[in-house]
Amino acid sequence: MLRNIPRFALLLYVLAFGTLGPLRAESNWPAWRGPLGTGVSDATDLPVTWNDSNIRWKTALEGRGQSSPIVWEDKIFLTAAEGEGRERIVMGLDRATGEIRWQDVAWVGEPEPTHKMNTFASATCATDGEVVVGFFGRGGIHAYDPDGKKLWSRDLGPFEGPWGTGASPIIFQDLIIQNCDAENQASIIGLDKWTGKTVWETPRERLRGWSTPVIVQTPQRVEVVVNGELGVNAYDPTSGRELWFCKGDRGRGTPTVTRFEDLLIAVSGRPGDMFAMRTGGNGIVNDSHEVWRTKRKGGRDLPSPIVVGKYLVVVSLQPGLATCYDASTGKELDKLRLEGNFAASPISAKGLIYIPNEAGEVYVLEPGEELKVVARNSLSVSDEEIFRASITPSQQELLIRSDRVLYCVR
Repeated sequence: MLRNIPRFALLLYVLAFGTLGPLRAESNWPAWRGPLGTGVSDATDLPVTWNDSNIRWKTALEGRGQSSPIVWEDKIFLTAAEGEGRERIVMGLDRATGEIRWQDVAWVGEPEPTHKMNTFASATCATDGEVVVGFFGRGGIHAYDPDGKKLWSRDLGPFEGPWGTGASPIIFQDLIIQNCDAENQASIIGLDKWTGKTVWETPRERLRGWSTPVIVQTPQRVEVVVNGELGVNAYDPTSGRELWFCKGDRGRGTPTVTRFEDLLIAVSGRPGDMFAMRTGGNGIVNDSHEVWRTKRKGGRDLPSPIVVGKYLVVVSLQPGLATCYDASTGKELDKLRLEGNFAASPISAKGLIYIPNEAGEVYVLEPGEELKVVARNSLSVSDEEIFRASITPSQQELLIRSDRVLYCVR
């Protein structure tokens, strides 16, 4: 039986599952794209412009990784890999100083193949203040308490395929939910967060995938929704039972599904379609629940989409092209060429969008009928650093991670 969650965590879950709309309250940034998986923060005092003088601290990290920082109270959690992927590391840092409080080599072994744009530590950790979970594909999934005591480890498979893994774990009540898309064996799995034992496992098509699931509350039920090579699936998070499927048309379902009012919006990944569907369906729902479908004519879509008010913004990997849409209809409103390549997903606060290119230059955009560049911000970074992690908002500051260094900007 799953244990009861603490009162504060229960409050956080109520906030998280009480609406399909923007984030209403925020104490921590506990997982990929924040408490609701949308990338939207309720912060009103984040910096808009900065330079080196705004660096509060920076910390050189052991190994390399592309996971985004997560924050719980006074702690930051990250992953990295060393020895060309033969060692996978989970670490905890002091939020105020950036000092590494603890780090653990979670796994040692022969690495799986990966793409030159990927690393062996690309999945973002998840925490609820009781456990911290890190996932490394072939390197397994590992749980710690916030002070670094290892609770358990699990091998979830070999994850064969040429491009590595990237889907992050999420926490729902006392379950760790992990998308395990791969070519040789594929599933979505629910693990007891205290023991790592399998509570449920549902097979998926044996195809590559990198998308992180999201939890959504519908009028009828709670659903866990995940993008994939063939389209979007929804499952019952307590049992793993498949609820519905909305077919895509171009594959490479890397971007995470995002929300607008009662809609879910998915970007295929390859140049192709972007589509919106209502939740709450059963079976194949293209005819019954699909609301709109819009062609994406730009390059490869690696960043996940973001919704700000009534506007939907999608940024392509290369060339860097930001496109603004009407989120309710999928109608294209404006597009803007950005310099550089973009692998990180955007975040939003106070109506503005923050997204770094791979060189570490952060664009601040204002969506609307006309998409505007509000600021372009750079720090003095080494030529070897690559920025593919999403920015984390925290306590009036921004945590910006390269593959080798974590910066705190105020």
